[in-house]
Amino acid sequence: MNLLERFRLILHILRWRLNWSKKDLDYLPASPVSSKFITARKAAALIPDGSTVFSNGLAGNARCSVFFWAIREHFKKTGAPKNLTWINVGAQGGRGKVPGTIEEVGLPGLMLRYIAGHLETCKAQLQMAENQQLELHTMPQGVMTLLLDAQIHGQNHLRSRVGIDTFLDPRIGNGTALSANARSQYVAVDSDEKALLYFLPKIKIALINAPYADVEGNIYFKNAATWTENIQSAHAAHANGGKVFVTVSDIIPKSESEISMPASEVDYIVMHPHNEQTASIRQKRYWPMFCPGATTDMHRAAQQLRFINNFLKITPVRGAVEFALARLGAQVFAGAVAQGSMVNIGVGFPEEVARELIEQDLSDQLLFTTEAGAYGGLPAPGIFFSAAVAPHHLESSVDMFRRYQYTLDVAVLGFLQVDSAGNVNASHRGPQLTDIVGPGGFPDIAAGAKTIVFIGTWMANARFELRDSTLQIARPGPHKFVKQVSHITFSAREALRMGKEVFYVTNVGVFALTPKGLELRQVMPGIDIERDILQACPATIHLPENGQVPIVENSVLTGEGFTLSLKKPRLKKMATA
Repeated sequence: MNLLERFRLILHILRWRLNWSKKDLDYLPASPVSSKFITARKAAALIPDGSTVFSNGLAGNARCSVFFWAIREHFKKTGAPKNLTWINVGAQGGRGKVPGTIEEVGLPGLMLRYIAGHLETCKAQLQMAENQQLELHTMPQGVMTLLLDAQIHGQNHLRSRVGIDTFLDPRIGNGTALSANARSQYVAVDSDEKALLYFLPKIKIALINAPYADVEGNIYFKNAATWTENIQSAHAAHANGGKVFVTVSDIIPKSESEISMPASEVDYIVMHPHNEQTASIRQKRYWPMFCPGATTDMHRAAQQLRFINNFLKITPVRGAVEFALARLGAQVFAGAVAQGSMVNIGVGFPEEVARELIEQDLSDQLLFTTEAGAYGGLPAPGIFFSAAVAPHHLESSVDMFRRYQYTLDVAVLGFLQVDSAGNVNASHRGPQLTDIVGPGGFPDIAAGAKTIVFIGTWMANARFELRDSTLQIARPGPHKFVKQVSHITFSAREALRMGKEVFYVTNVGVFALTPKGLELRQVMPGIDIERDILQACPATIHLPENGQVPIVENSVLTGEGFTLSLKKPRLKKMATA
Protein backbone atom coordinates (compact mmCIF):
# COMPACT_ATOMS: atom_id res chain seq x y z
CA MET A 1 0.00 0.00 0.00
CA ASN A 2 1.18 3.52 -0.72
CA LEU A 3 1.40 6.30 1.83
CA LEU A 4 -1.88 7.93 0.74
CA GLU A 5 -3.80 4.69 1.20
CA ARG A 6 -2.33 4.20 4.67
CA PHE A 7 -3.30 7.76 5.58
CA ARG A 8 -6.89 7.16 4.42
CA LEU A 9 -7.14 4.00 6.51
CA ILE A 10 -5.82 5.83 9.57
CA LEU A 11 -8.46 8.54 9.07
CA HIS A 12 -11.08 5.81 8.75
CA ILE A 13 -10.02 4.27 12.07
CA LEU A 14 -9.87 7.61 13.85
CA ARG A 15 -13.33 8.57 12.55
CA TRP A 16 -14.66 5.26 13.88
CA ARG A 17 -12.97 5.75 17.23
CA LEU A 18 -14.47 9.23 17.63
CA ASN A 19 -17.98 8.06 16.69
CA TRP A 20 -18.20 4.51 17.97
CA SER A 21 -20.53 5.49 20.82
CA LYS A 22 -22.87 7.45 18.57
CA LYS A 23 -26.48 6.38 18.91
CA ASP A 24 -30.05 7.61 18.65
CA LEU A 25 -32.39 5.50 20.74
CA ASP A 26 -35.42 7.61 19.77
CA TYR A 27 -34.93 7.42 16.01
CA LEU A 28 -38.10 6.67 14.08
CA PRO A 29 -38.40 6.89 10.28
CA ALA A 30 -40.91 9.28 8.83
CA SER A 31 -44.30 7.90 7.83
CA PRO A 32 -45.66 6.16 5.88
CA VAL A 33 -44.03 2.98 7.19
CA SER A 34 -45.37 -0.19 8.77
CA SER A 35 -46.49 -0.04 12.39
CA LYS A 36 -43.74 -2.58 13.05
CA PHE A 37 -41.25 0.32 13.14
CA ILE A 38 -40.61 1.48 16.72
CA THR A 39 -37.82 3.23 18.60
CA ALA A 40 -35.03 1.38 20.37
CA ARG A 41 -36.31 2.64 23.73
CA LYS A 42 -39.75 1.20 23.08
CA ALA A 43 -38.18 -2.09 21.96
CA ALA A 44 -36.31 -2.39 25.26
CA ALA A 45 -39.53 -1.80 27.19
CA LEU A 46 -41.23 -4.69 25.35
CA ILE A 47 -38.85 -7.37 26.64
CA PRO A 48 -40.46 -9.19 29.59
CA ASP A 49 -38.62 -10.02 32.80
CA GLY A 50 -37.18 -13.52 32.85
CA SER A 51 -37.06 -13.82 29.05
CA THR A 52 -34.57 -15.97 27.19
CA VAL A 53 -32.93 -13.58 24.73
CA PHE A 54 -30.83 -14.54 21.72
CA SER A 55 -28.59 -11.93 20.05
CA ASN A 56 -27.07 -12.43 16.60
CA GLY A 57 -23.74 -11.28 15.17
CA LEU A 58 -20.15 -12.44 15.56
CA ALA A 59 -17.10 -10.39 16.59
CA GLY A 60 -17.43 -6.98 14.91
CA ASN A 61 -19.98 -8.17 12.36
CA ALA A 62 -23.62 -7.00 12.55
CA ARG A 63 -23.53 -6.13 16.24
CA CYS A 64 -26.93 -5.51 17.85
CA SER A 65 -25.50 -2.42 19.52
CA VAL A 66 -28.65 -0.30 19.53
CA PHE A 67 -30.55 -3.03 21.39
CA PHE A 68 -27.71 -3.49 23.90
CA TRP A 69 -27.64 0.26 24.63
CA ALA A 70 -31.41 0.59 24.89
CA ILE A 71 -31.82 -2.42 27.20
CA ARG A 72 -29.02 -1.21 29.45
CA GLU A 73 -30.55 2.26 29.72
CA HIS A 74 -34.06 0.94 30.37
CA PHE A 75 -32.82 -1.42 33.07
CA LYS A 76 -30.84 1.30 34.85
CA LYS A 77 -33.89 3.59 34.82
CA THR A 78 -36.64 1.10 35.64
CA GLY A 79 -35.05 -2.13 36.84
CA ALA A 80 -36.53 -3.98 33.85
CA PRO A 81 -36.06 -6.22 32.01
CA LYS A 82 -34.48 -8.31 34.76
CA ASN A 83 -33.32 -11.88 35.30
CA LEU A 84 -32.73 -12.53 31.60
CA THR A 85 -31.20 -15.73 30.28
CA TRP A 86 -29.01 -14.49 27.45
CA ILE A 87 -27.68 -16.66 24.63
CA ASN A 88 -25.31 -15.87 21.79
CA VAL A 89 -23.22 -18.21 19.68
CA GLY A 90 -20.04 -16.37 18.66
CA ALA A 91 -17.92 -13.76 20.42
CA GLN A 92 -19.85 -10.53 20.98
CA GLY A 93 -17.80 -8.74 23.64
CA GLY A 94 -15.48 -5.76 23.43
CA ARG A 95 -12.84 -6.82 26.00
CA GLY A 96 -14.01 -3.98 28.25
CA LYS A 97 -12.79 -1.43 25.70
CA VAL A 98 -15.21 -1.18 22.78
CA PRO A 99 -18.75 0.19 23.38
CA GLY A 100 -21.89 -1.24 21.87
CA THR A 101 -21.13 -4.89 22.59
CA ILE A 102 -22.80 -7.60 24.68
CA GLU A 103 -20.95 -6.16 27.67
CA GLU A 104 -23.47 -3.29 27.74
CA VAL A 105 -26.03 -5.72 29.19
CA GLY A 106 -23.52 -7.30 31.57
CA LEU A 107 -25.17 -5.85 34.68
CA PRO A 108 -26.10 -7.65 37.93
CA GLY A 109 -29.84 -8.22 38.00
CA LEU A 110 -30.27 -7.69 34.27
CA MET A 111 -28.62 -10.99 33.37
CA LEU A 112 -29.35 -14.06 35.43
CA ARG A 113 -27.70 -16.59 33.13
CA TYR A 114 -25.32 -16.28 30.18
CA ILE A 115 -24.70 -19.04 27.62
CA ALA A 116 -22.19 -18.46 24.82
CA GLY A 117 -19.72 -20.36 22.70
CA HIS A 118 -16.89 -17.83 22.98
CA LEU A 119 -16.41 -15.86 26.19
CA GLU A 120 -12.95 -14.31 26.18
CA THR A 121 -14.10 -10.92 24.88
CA CYS A 122 -17.02 -10.67 27.35
CA LYS A 123 -15.06 -9.22 30.28
CA ALA A 124 -18.13 -7.82 32.07
CA GLN A 125 -19.90 -11.19 32.09
CA LEU A 126 -16.77 -13.06 33.15
CA GLN A 127 -16.26 -10.69 36.08
CA MET A 128 -19.92 -11.07 37.09
CA ALA A 129 -19.51 -14.85 37.04
CA GLU A 130 -16.34 -14.55 39.11
CA ASN A 131 -18.35 -12.53 41.66
CA GLN A 132 -21.18 -15.13 41.55
CA GLN A 133 -23.59 -12.54 40.15
CA LEU A 134 -24.24 -14.60 37.03
CA GLU A 135 -24.65 -18.25 36.04
CA LEU A 136 -22.12 -18.86 33.29
CA HIS A 137 -22.32 -21.64 30.70
CA THR A 138 -20.61 -22.50 27.45
CA MET A 139 -20.97 -25.04 24.67
CA PRO A 140 -19.66 -25.49 21.12
CA GLN A 141 -20.89 -22.94 18.61
CA GLY A 142 -21.94 -25.53 16.06
CA VAL A 143 -23.95 -27.43 18.64
CA MET A 144 -25.69 -24.20 19.62
CA THR A 145 -26.65 -23.39 16.04
CA LEU A 146 -28.08 -26.86 15.48
CA LEU A 147 -30.06 -26.56 18.72
CA LEU A 148 -31.67 -23.43 17.25
CA ASP A 149 -32.73 -25.49 14.29
CA ALA A 150 -34.08 -28.17 16.63
CA GLN A 151 -36.26 -25.63 18.47
CA ILE A 152 -37.84 -24.62 15.18
CA HIS A 153 -39.08 -28.19 14.85
CA GLY A 154 -40.32 -28.45 18.42
CA GLN A 155 -37.29 -30.31 19.77
CA ASN A 156 -35.04 -29.13 22.56
CA HIS A 157 -32.11 -31.50 22.44
CA LEU A 158 -29.31 -32.52 20.09
CA ARG A 159 -27.46 -35.82 20.08
CA SER A 160 -23.83 -35.32 19.04
CA ARG A 161 -20.33 -36.75 19.41
CA VAL A 162 -18.92 -33.21 19.46
CA GLY A 163 -17.29 -32.72 22.86
CA ILE A 164 -16.79 -36.41 23.64
CA ASP A 165 -13.77 -36.89 25.96
CA THR A 166 -13.43 -33.12 26.47
CA PHE A 167 -14.29 -30.82 29.39
CA LEU A 168 -17.84 -30.73 27.99
CA ASP A 169 -18.25 -34.45 28.63
CA PRO A 170 -19.66 -34.85 32.19
CA ARG A 171 -17.51 -37.97 32.54
CA ILE A 172 -14.38 -35.84 32.02
CA GLY A 173 -15.22 -32.28 33.09
CA ASN A 174 -17.97 -29.98 34.35
CA GLY A 175 -20.07 -29.99 31.19
CA THR A 176 -21.54 -26.65 30.14
CA ALA A 177 -21.52 -25.16 33.65
CA LEU A 178 -18.56 -22.87 34.36
CA SER A 179 -19.50 -20.85 37.44
CA ALA A 180 -19.88 -22.38 40.89
CA ASN A 181 -23.40 -20.97 41.21
CA ALA A 182 -24.66 -22.50 37.94
CA ARG A 183 -27.74 -24.49 38.90
CA SER A 184 -28.47 -25.75 35.38
CA GLN A 185 -26.63 -28.22 33.17
CA TYR A 186 -27.13 -28.25 29.41
CA VAL A 187 -25.34 -31.47 28.50
CA ALA A 188 -25.72 -35.11 29.53
CA VAL A 189 -24.32 -38.44 28.41
CA ASP A 190 -26.68 -40.27 26.07
CA SER A 191 -28.14 -43.54 27.30
CA ASP A 192 -25.87 -45.60 25.05
CA GLU A 193 -22.82 -43.61 26.31
CA LYS A 194 -21.65 -43.12 22.71
CA ALA A 195 -22.77 -39.51 22.37
CA LEU A 196 -23.70 -36.40 24.32
CA LEU A 197 -27.13 -34.80 24.58
CA TYR A 198 -27.13 -30.99 24.51
CA PHE A 199 -30.02 -28.69 25.50
CA LEU A 200 -30.83 -24.95 25.39
CA PRO A 201 -33.54 -22.91 27.10
CA LYS A 202 -36.38 -22.01 24.74
CA ILE A 203 -35.66 -18.72 22.99
CA LYS A 204 -38.40 -16.12 23.37
CA ILE A 205 -36.68 -12.94 22.08
CA ALA A 206 -34.49 -12.83 18.95
CA LEU A 207 -32.38 -9.70 18.32
CA ILE A 208 -31.09 -9.25 14.77
CA ASN A 209 -29.02 -6.64 12.95
CA ALA A 210 -29.78 -6.65 9.21
CA PRO A 211 -28.78 -4.05 6.63
CA TYR A 212 -32.18 -2.86 5.35
CA ALA A 213 -35.97 -2.99 5.51
CA ASP A 214 -38.63 -1.70 3.17
CA VAL A 215 -41.67 0.32 4.28
CA GLU A 216 -43.76 -2.85 4.63
CA GLY A 217 -41.28 -4.39 7.06
CA ASN A 218 -39.58 -6.93 4.77
CA ILE A 219 -35.92 -7.45 5.72
CA TYR A 220 -32.92 -7.55 3.37
CA PHE A 221 -29.52 -9.10 4.06
CA LYS A 222 -27.86 -7.76 0.91
CA ASN A 223 -24.57 -5.92 1.57
CA ALA A 224 -24.17 -7.72 4.91
CA ALA A 225 -20.81 -9.20 5.88
CA THR A 226 -22.39 -12.20 7.67
CA TRP A 227 -25.79 -13.79 8.31
CA THR A 228 -24.89 -15.84 11.41
CA GLU A 229 -28.10 -17.19 13.00
CA ASN A 230 -30.56 -14.49 11.88
CA ILE A 231 -33.16 -16.68 10.21
CA GLN A 232 -33.00 -19.66 12.56
CA SER A 233 -33.16 -17.58 15.74
CA ALA A 234 -36.21 -15.73 14.38
CA HIS A 235 -37.95 -18.98 13.50
CA ALA A 236 -37.06 -20.49 16.88
CA ALA A 237 -38.44 -17.48 18.77
CA HIS A 238 -41.73 -17.69 16.87
CA ALA A 239 -41.90 -21.46 17.28
CA ASN A 240 -41.66 -20.85 21.03
CA GLY A 241 -44.33 -18.14 21.03
CA GLY A 242 -41.81 -15.29 21.25
CA LYS A 243 -40.97 -12.10 19.36
CA VAL A 244 -38.42 -11.03 16.73
CA PHE A 245 -36.75 -7.61 16.87
CA VAL A 246 -34.68 -6.42 13.89
CA THR A 247 -32.55 -3.30 13.67
CA VAL A 248 -31.74 -1.92 10.21
CA SER A 249 -29.63 0.96 8.96
CA ASP A 250 -31.94 2.23 6.22
CA ILE A 251 -35.19 1.80 4.30
CA ILE A 252 -34.93 0.73 0.66
CA PRO A 253 -37.50 0.17 -2.10
CA LYS A 254 -39.27 -3.17 -2.02
CA SER A 255 -37.68 -5.90 -4.15
CA GLU A 256 -39.52 -9.22 -4.01
CA SER A 257 -36.53 -11.20 -5.35
CA GLU A 258 -34.16 -9.85 -2.69
CA ILE A 259 -36.29 -10.26 0.46
CA SER A 260 -34.37 -12.28 3.07
CA MET A 261 -37.04 -12.28 5.79
CA PRO A 262 -40.64 -11.43 4.93
CA ALA A 263 -42.46 -8.97 7.16
CA SER A 264 -44.60 -11.81 8.52
CA GLU A 265 -41.50 -13.20 10.27
CA VAL A 266 -40.71 -9.90 12.01
CA ASP A 267 -42.53 -8.33 14.96
CA TYR A 268 -40.64 -5.06 15.49
CA ILE A 269 -38.11 -3.04 13.50
CA VAL A 270 -35.76 -0.40 14.89
CA MET A 271 -34.10 1.84 12.33
CA HIS A 272 -30.69 3.07 13.44
CA PRO A 273 -28.55 4.90 10.85
CA HIS A 274 -25.35 4.26 12.81
CA ASN A 275 -25.48 0.45 12.51
CA GLU A 276 -22.32 -1.23 11.25
CA GLN A 277 -21.74 -3.74 8.49
CA THR A 278 -18.66 -4.84 10.41
CA ALA A 279 -16.35 -3.23 12.95
CA SER A 280 -15.49 0.37 12.00
CA ILE A 281 -17.61 0.28 8.82
CA ARG A 282 -21.08 1.84 8.80
CA GLN A 283 -23.68 -0.16 6.91
CA LYS A 284 -24.68 3.00 5.04
CA ARG A 285 -21.10 3.18 3.75
CA TYR A 286 -20.54 -0.55 3.50
CA TRP A 287 -17.37 -1.98 1.98
CA PRO A 288 -18.21 -4.02 -1.13
CA MET A 289 -15.15 -6.23 -0.53
CA PHE A 290 -17.10 -8.13 2.15
CA CYS A 291 -20.06 -8.86 -0.14
CA PRO A 292 -20.59 -11.86 -2.40
CA GLY A 293 -19.41 -11.33 -5.95
CA ALA A 294 -17.10 -8.45 -5.05
CA THR A 295 -14.41 -7.72 -7.60
CA THR A 296 -11.39 -6.74 -5.59
CA ASP A 297 -7.64 -7.24 -5.57
CA MET A 298 -7.25 -9.97 -2.95
CA HIS A 299 -3.66 -9.08 -2.09
CA ARG A 300 -4.51 -5.40 -1.66
CA ALA A 301 -7.58 -6.21 0.45
CA ALA A 302 -5.52 -8.50 2.69
CA GLN A 303 -2.94 -5.73 3.16
CA GLN A 304 -5.63 -3.19 4.07
CA LEU A 305 -7.22 -5.43 6.70
CA ARG A 306 -3.85 -6.37 8.12
CA PHE A 307 -2.88 -2.68 8.37
CA ILE A 308 -6.09 -1.83 10.27
CA ASN A 309 -5.57 -4.70 12.72
CA ASN A 310 -1.92 -3.76 13.25
CA PHE A 311 -2.82 -0.11 13.79
CA LEU A 312 -5.44 -1.11 16.36
CA LYS A 313 -2.95 -3.54 17.93
CA ILE A 314 -5.47 -6.35 17.46
CA THR A 315 -2.89 -8.45 15.64
CA PRO A 316 0.33 -8.92 17.63
CA VAL A 317 3.45 -7.50 16.08
CA ARG A 318 5.10 -10.32 14.14
CA GLY A 319 8.83 -10.58 13.54
CA ALA A 320 11.16 -12.86 11.61
CA VAL A 321 10.67 -15.76 14.03
CA GLU A 322 6.87 -15.56 13.82
CA PHE A 323 6.99 -15.35 10.02
CA ALA A 324 9.16 -18.47 9.98
CA LEU A 325 6.57 -20.26 12.14
CA ALA A 326 3.81 -19.18 9.74
CA ARG A 327 5.79 -20.47 6.75
CA LEU A 328 6.34 -23.80 8.52
CA GLY A 329 2.61 -24.06 9.20
CA ALA A 330 1.84 -23.25 5.57
CA GLN A 331 4.33 -25.87 4.40
CA VAL A 332 2.79 -28.56 6.62
CA PHE A 333 -0.65 -27.49 5.36
CA ALA A 334 0.41 -27.71 1.71
CA GLY A 335 1.98 -31.12 2.25
CA ALA A 336 -1.23 -32.54 3.66
CA VAL A 337 -3.94 -30.78 1.67
CA ALA A 338 -5.19 -31.26 -1.85
CA GLN A 339 -6.41 -28.66 -4.30
CA GLY A 340 -10.09 -27.85 -3.92
CA SER A 341 -10.18 -28.67 -0.20
CA MET A 342 -12.69 -26.96 2.10
CA VAL A 343 -10.79 -25.06 4.80
CA ASN A 344 -11.52 -23.34 8.12
CA ILE A 345 -8.97 -20.91 9.55
CA GLY A 346 -8.86 -20.07 13.27
CA VAL A 347 -7.68 -16.86 14.93
CA GLY A 348 -4.09 -15.91 15.77
CA PHE A 349 -1.29 -17.84 14.09
CA PRO A 350 -3.75 -19.69 11.82
CA GLU A 351 -4.44 -16.30 10.23
CA GLU A 352 -0.71 -16.00 9.53
CA VAL A 353 -0.81 -19.37 7.77
CA ALA A 354 -3.67 -18.08 5.62
CA ARG A 355 -1.61 -14.99 4.80
CA GLU A 356 1.25 -17.19 3.57
CA LEU A 357 -1.13 -19.21 1.40
CA ILE A 358 -2.50 -15.99 -0.08
CA GLU A 359 0.99 -14.65 -0.77
CA GLN A 360 1.81 -17.93 -2.50
CA ASP A 361 -1.25 -17.46 -4.74
CA LEU A 362 -2.83 -20.68 -3.50
CA SER A 363 -6.08 -19.15 -2.28
CA ASP A 364 -7.87 -19.75 -5.58
CA GLN A 365 -7.04 -23.46 -5.25
CA LEU A 366 -8.80 -23.72 -1.88
CA LEU A 367 -12.34 -23.22 -0.61
CA PHE A 368 -12.03 -21.05 2.49
CA THR A 369 -15.04 -20.84 4.79
CA THR A 370 -15.94 -19.17 8.08
CA GLU A 371 -18.19 -20.45 10.85
CA ALA A 372 -20.39 -17.36 10.43
CA GLY A 373 -21.38 -18.56 6.95
CA ALA A 374 -18.95 -16.99 4.47
CA TYR A 375 -18.44 -19.58 1.71
CA GLY A 376 -15.38 -18.98 -0.45
CA GLY A 377 -13.25 -15.86 -0.73
CA LEU A 378 -10.52 -15.01 1.77
CA PRO A 379 -11.19 -15.22 5.54
CA ALA A 380 -10.92 -11.78 7.13
CA PRO A 381 -8.60 -11.43 10.17
CA GLY A 382 -8.73 -9.66 13.53
CA ILE A 383 -11.71 -7.40 14.21
CA PHE A 384 -13.27 -8.55 10.93
CA PHE A 385 -13.00 -12.23 11.87
CA SER A 386 -15.76 -14.48 10.47
CA ALA A 387 -16.35 -12.22 7.47
CA ALA A 388 -14.57 -12.87 4.19
CA VAL A 389 -13.25 -10.87 1.26
CA ALA A 390 -15.27 -11.57 -1.90
CA PRO A 391 -17.08 -14.68 -0.64
CA HIS A 392 -18.84 -16.80 -3.24
CA HIS A 393 -21.99 -16.53 -1.17
CA LEU A 394 -23.20 -16.09 2.41
CA GLU A 395 -25.27 -18.62 4.31
CA SER A 396 -26.30 -19.12 7.91
CA SER A 397 -23.83 -20.43 10.46
CA VAL A 398 -26.32 -23.27 10.98
CA ASP A 399 -25.85 -24.36 7.38
CA MET A 400 -22.09 -23.93 7.59
CA PHE A 401 -21.71 -26.04 10.72
CA ARG A 402 -23.88 -28.67 9.08
CA ARG A 403 -21.40 -28.66 6.17
CA TYR A 404 -18.53 -29.01 8.61
CA GLN A 405 -20.00 -32.24 9.95
CA TYR A 406 -19.49 -33.96 6.61
CA THR A 407 -17.40 -31.99 4.10
CA LEU A 408 -14.69 -30.07 5.98
CA ASP A 409 -11.32 -31.23 4.72
CA VAL A 410 -8.86 -29.26 6.86
CA ALA A 411 -8.78 -26.84 9.77
CA VAL A 412 -5.90 -24.66 10.96
CA LEU A 413 -6.36 -23.94 14.67
CA GLY A 414 -4.41 -22.45 17.57
CA PHE A 415 -3.68 -23.89 21.00
CA LEU A 416 -2.91 -22.86 24.55
CA GLN A 417 -1.54 -26.21 25.72
CA VAL A 418 -0.78 -29.63 24.24
CA ASP A 419 -0.11 -32.73 26.33
CA SER A 420 1.71 -36.05 25.92
CA ALA A 421 -1.37 -37.77 24.54
CA GLY A 422 -1.93 -35.01 21.97
CA ASN A 423 -4.92 -33.45 23.75
CA VAL A 424 -5.28 -29.70 23.25
CA ASN A 425 -6.48 -26.97 25.59
CA ALA A 426 -7.77 -24.01 23.61
CA SER A 427 -10.48 -22.81 25.98
CA HIS A 428 -9.03 -21.92 29.40
CA ARG A 429 -6.00 -19.72 30.09
CA GLY A 430 -5.94 -20.20 33.85
CA PRO A 431 -7.81 -21.17 37.01
CA GLN A 432 -10.10 -18.12 37.29
CA LEU A 433 -13.41 -17.59 35.49
CA THR A 434 -11.91 -14.43 34.04
CA ASP A 435 -9.32 -16.67 32.33
CA ILE A 436 -11.95 -18.49 30.27
CA VAL A 437 -11.75 -18.30 26.50
CA GLY A 438 -14.57 -20.70 25.71
CA PRO A 439 -14.54 -23.45 23.09
CA GLY A 440 -16.05 -21.37 20.29
CA GLY A 441 -16.50 -23.45 17.17
CA PHE A 442 -13.26 -25.31 17.89
CA PRO A 443 -14.86 -28.64 19.00
CA ASP A 444 -17.27 -28.75 16.04
CA ILE A 445 -14.58 -27.83 13.52
CA ALA A 446 -12.07 -30.29 14.97
CA ALA A 447 -14.73 -33.02 14.98
CA GLY A 448 -15.55 -32.44 11.32
CA ALA A 449 -12.12 -31.80 9.81
CA LYS A 450 -10.31 -34.76 8.27
CA THR A 451 -6.93 -33.02 8.73
CA ILE A 452 -6.09 -30.61 11.56
CA VAL A 453 -3.03 -28.37 11.71
CA PHE A 454 -2.54 -26.88 15.18
CA ILE A 455 -0.07 -24.01 15.24
CA GLY A 456 1.39 -21.98 18.11
CA THR A 457 4.54 -21.11 19.99
CA TRP A 458 6.58 -23.80 21.76
CA MET A 459 6.74 -21.74 24.95
CA ALA A 460 4.80 -18.80 26.39
CA ASN A 461 6.61 -15.44 26.63
CA ALA A 462 9.87 -16.91 25.38
CA ARG A 463 12.29 -15.18 23.02
CA PHE A 464 13.58 -16.97 19.95
CA GLU A 465 16.23 -15.51 17.65
CA LEU A 466 17.38 -16.23 14.12
CA ARG A 467 21.17 -16.49 13.96
CA ASP A 468 23.09 -17.53 10.86
CA SER A 469 20.13 -19.42 9.38
CA THR A 470 19.42 -21.22 12.65
CA LEU A 471 16.81 -20.76 15.33
CA GLN A 472 17.99 -20.30 18.90
CA ILE A 473 16.07 -20.15 22.20
CA ALA A 474 17.45 -16.89 23.62
CA ARG A 475 15.17 -16.80 26.66
CA PRO A 476 13.03 -19.79 27.69
CA GLY A 477 9.49 -19.43 28.95
CA PRO A 478 6.80 -21.65 30.44
CA HIS A 479 6.21 -24.72 28.29
CA LYS A 480 2.96 -25.11 26.38
CA PHE A 481 3.65 -28.81 25.82
CA VAL A 482 2.85 -30.36 29.18
CA LYS A 483 2.32 -33.76 30.74
CA GLN A 484 -1.44 -33.27 30.94
CA VAL A 485 -3.51 -30.28 29.83
CA SER A 486 -5.63 -28.54 32.45
CA HIS A 487 -8.65 -28.35 30.15
CA ILE A 488 -9.33 -30.74 27.26
CA THR A 489 -10.90 -28.94 24.30
CA PHE A 490 -9.64 -31.43 21.70
CA SER A 491 -9.53 -35.15 22.46
CA ALA A 492 -6.63 -37.01 20.88
CA ARG A 493 -8.29 -40.33 21.64
CA GLU A 494 -11.43 -39.32 19.76
CA ALA A 495 -9.35 -38.00 16.83
CA LEU A 496 -7.46 -41.29 16.57
CA ARG A 497 -10.73 -43.21 16.72
CA MET A 498 -12.02 -41.16 13.79
CA GLY A 499 -8.83 -41.62 11.78
CA LYS A 500 -7.88 -37.94 11.59
CA GLU A 501 -4.48 -36.65 10.48
CA VAL A 502 -3.27 -34.21 13.14
CA PHE A 503 -0.14 -32.00 13.20
CA TYR A 504 1.23 -29.62 15.83
CA VAL A 505 3.44 -26.87 14.36
CA THR A 506 5.73 -24.94 16.71
CA ASN A 507 8.87 -22.78 16.71
CA VAL A 508 11.05 -25.83 17.35
CA GLY A 509 9.49 -28.16 14.80
CA VAL A 510 6.51 -30.23 13.74
CA PHE A 511 4.84 -33.02 15.73
CA ALA A 512 2.20 -35.50 14.62
CA LEU A 513 -0.46 -37.39 16.54
CA THR A 514 0.15 -41.15 16.63
CA PRO A 515 -1.35 -43.99 18.71
CA LYS A 516 1.64 -43.72 21.05
CA GLY A 517 1.30 -39.95 21.42
CA LEU A 518 3.29 -37.04 20.00
CA GLU A 519 5.97 -37.87 17.45
CA LEU A 520 8.56 -35.33 16.28
CA ARG A 521 8.43 -35.18 12.47
CA GLN A 522 10.60 -32.14 11.66
CA VAL A 523 13.00 -30.00 13.67
CA MET A 524 14.08 -26.41 13.11
CA PRO A 525 17.75 -25.90 12.26
CA GLY A 526 19.64 -24.88 15.39
CA ILE A 527 17.30 -26.72 17.76
CA ASP A 528 18.98 -29.53 19.67
CA ILE A 529 16.45 -32.36 19.90
CA GLU A 530 17.82 -33.83 23.12
CA ARG A 531 18.51 -30.55 24.95
CA ASP A 532 15.71 -28.28 23.68
CA ILE A 533 12.89 -30.80 23.27
CA LEU A 534 13.23 -34.22 24.88
CA GLN A 535 14.92 -33.13 28.11
CA ALA A 536 13.38 -29.67 28.46
CA CYS A 537 9.76 -30.42 27.63
CA PRO A 538 7.39 -31.79 30.35
CA ALA A 539 5.41 -33.66 27.67
CA THR A 540 6.57 -37.05 26.46
CA ILE A 541 7.85 -36.76 22.90
CA HIS A 542 8.56 -39.77 20.68
CA LEU A 543 11.00 -39.95 17.79
CA PRO A 544 10.40 -41.86 14.53
CA GLU A 545 11.26 -45.55 14.67
CA ASN A 546 14.47 -44.98 12.69
CA GLY A 547 15.47 -42.17 15.04
CA GLN A 548 15.93 -39.75 12.13
CA VAL A 549 14.17 -36.39 12.26
CA PRO A 550 14.36 -34.29 9.07
CA ILE A 551 15.56 -30.70 9.45
CA VAL A 552 13.23 -27.94 8.27
CA GLU A 553 14.31 -26.39 4.99
CA ASN A 554 16.33 -23.19 5.23
CA SER A 555 13.84 -21.35 3.00
CA VAL A 556 11.20 -21.76 5.72
CA LEU A 557 13.47 -19.96 8.16
CA THR A 558 14.57 -17.13 5.88
CA GLY A 559 11.75 -16.88 3.37
CA GLU A 560 14.28 -16.80 0.53
CA GLY A 561 13.16 -19.07 -2.29
CA PHE A 562 10.19 -20.27 -0.24
CA THR A 563 7.52 -21.80 -2.47
CA LEU A 564 4.48 -23.97 -1.90
CA SER A 565 2.24 -26.16 -3.99
CA LEU A 566 -0.81 -28.20 -3.04
CA LYS A 567 -1.32 -31.86 -3.71
CA LYS A 568 -3.36 -32.81 -6.74
CA PRO A 569 -6.91 -33.84 -5.81
CA ARG A 570 -7.52 -37.55 -5.67
CA LEU A 571 -9.71 -38.97 -8.39
CA LYS A 572 -12.87 -40.35 -6.87
CA LYS A 573 -13.73 -43.92 -7.80
CA MET A 574 -16.83 -44.22 -9.92
CA ALA A 575 -19.72 -45.96 -8.21
CA THR A 576 -20.61 -49.37 -9.57
CA ALA A 577 -24.11 -50.64 -10.07
